[in-house]
Amino acid sequence: MAMNAQERRREILICLNSSKGPVSAAALAARLGVSRQIIVGDVALLRAAGEAISATPRGYVVARDSGYVLHTVACSHSAQDMERELNIMVDNGCTVRDVIVEHPIYGQLAGALELKSRYDVRRFVSRAAQEEARPLSMLTGGIHLHTLMCPDEAAYERVLGDLEREGLLLEQDS
Repeated sequence: MAMNAQERRREILICLNSSKGPVSAAALAARLGVSRQIIVGDVALLRAAGEAISATPRGYVVARDSGYVLHTVACSHSAQDMERELNIMVDNGCTVRDVIVEHPIYGQLAGALELKSRYDVRRFVSRAAQEEARPLSMLTGGIHLHTLMCPDEAAYERVLGDLEREGLLLEQDS
């Protein structure tokens, strides 16, 4: 007997909450015996109901209270410096949750990243090159924000110091 929509959504939450990493819509669809589009719709309804589900390039994740501290860092650099910037963040133990730009017409645009390691950064940069995709920051002359999930304040301070030394932080006017 096939499960109803409410049961399916409950199963999606169980799967996402028990997973150690992102779960793709295709994987959820295969597990639950429905189409990918059904899963996308279910997740949209779960999010509308207040579930903290984020879509990343590798799949869906549920935000957990992890004891980590969240910080936003403002950066400015060319597309060629993207990998160096992201590696600084993950090398200091932080997860790069997203990238955010302020577009003059659309307002705030954000892209989920969920980068935790150099491996994640390498895959992200490789995929961007493969797709010939320009970073969101190119819409704003290189200026962008990242939300970082850091294990502690010291990790965040190390990121700031390293980004400043590399000339990747957005300079503040005096």
